[in-house]
Amino acid sequence: MTSTDRFDPQSIPRVVRDGIVGPVDTARVPRYSGIATFALLPRIDEVERADIAVIGAAFDSGVTYRPGARFGPAHVRESSRMLRAYHPGVDAYPFGVKQVVDAGDVPMNPFDIPEALEALEQAADYYASKEVRLVTIGGDHTISLPLLRSAAKAHGPIAFVHFDAHLDTNEQYFGSRYTHGTPFKRASDEGLFDRSAIFHVGTRASTYGHEDYETDESIGFRVISSGDVYDQGPKAVADEIRKRVGDRPLYLSLDIDVLDPAFAPGTGTPEAGGLSSREVLMLIRNLASLNLIGADVVEVAPAYDSGDITGVAASHIAYELITWMSRLTSDERPMSASNPNLDEDS
Repeated sequence: MTSTDRFDPQSIPRVVRDGIVGPVDTARVPRYSGIATFALLPRIDEVERADIAVIGAAFDSGVTYRPGARFGPAHVRESSRMLRAYHPGVDAYPFGVKQVVDAGDVPMNPFDIPEALEALEQAADYYASKEVRLVTIGGDHTISLPLLRSAAKAHGPIAFVHFDAHLDTNEQYFGSRYTHGTPFKRASDEGLFDRSAIFHVGTRASTYGHEDYETDESIGFRVISSGDVYDQGPKAVADEIRKRVGDRPLYLSLDIDVLDPAFAPGTGTPEAGGLSSREVLMLIRNLASLNLIGADVVEVAPAYDSGDITGVAASHIAYELITWMSRLTSDERPMSASNPNLDEDS
C-alpha cells in the first residue's frame, strides 16, 4: 500500500455527538491547518441538514469613512480557529445539540447597493424557508436591512437589540438612503420593528445635532449608552431589555465598534469610551432566555486590526450568539471526538 492509498480527504476527524457533526477535532488535527470555516465547523455541503448557519456578507459599499469590512468574514473565520466544542461559561456544547454549519459567503454586487441587498435578502429567505437560523458576519452595517426584511417576512414586526457606538438611524448620506448609517431608519420606515421593544446599546458617538436623537426617539428606540452600561452593569441592562422584549421574536445586530478601540481597533468608525469584550459577552449571555431568531456581527475591517484583536472579539461574540441559538438543555451528554463517518460506539 502506498502513502496515497492511506490518505482520505473525507476522513478528517471531527467532534461528533448523536449524529451531529461538529468542529474538526483539534486534539488530533492542528487548528492552524486546513480550510478556515467558522470555528472549523463543517461546510453546509458536508452534512445532510443544518439548524444554524454562519454566513458571510462580504460587502462594504455602504461605508462613509474607512473601507475594508468586505474582508471581515474571512478575517473572523481565521480568528475563530481557537474556538472549541465546549463553552465553560454556560456549561454548554453549542455544536452538539444543533447542527451548526458554515454556509460560506453570499455573493453581493459591490457596484450596486440595492442589487446587493436584494441578493442577501433572497439568501436569508431561502434559509428561513428551511428553518435555519442565521448568524451573519459582515460586511458593513448596510447588510442588516435585508436580514431584517427577511426576518419580518417570517415573523412579523420584530423586537430588535442594536449594539453600536452609533445610532444608524440617519435619513441619508450624500443623497443615498442605503448606507451603513441609515439601515434602521429604513427598517422603521418599512414597518419591520415592533416599536415597543427596540434598543440601542453602547451608543456614545457625537452626532450632527440633538435632532438626531429626536428622530431616533420618534422611531421608538430606547438608548442605553456605554456610560449606562458602565454605571448599571451588564446584568441590570440585560434585565431591562428582557422585561421589554418578553417572548417576542428578537433580532440582534452588533457593530464591532460598540467595543472600545482598545478591544476592537479593526473597524471603520472607531469611537473612544466603548464597552469591553467582557461586558459585551456578559450582556449577550444575560439575554439568552429570549427568542433569538437571527443575528449579525458587522464592521470588522481587518486592515486596521492589530494582532487579530478585533477578529478574536467578533468570533467569540458570534460563538456566544450560536450558543444562545442552540437552546441548550440541562441534560446534555458530552460529545465524543471521532470520525464523522463512524458511529459513536464504533
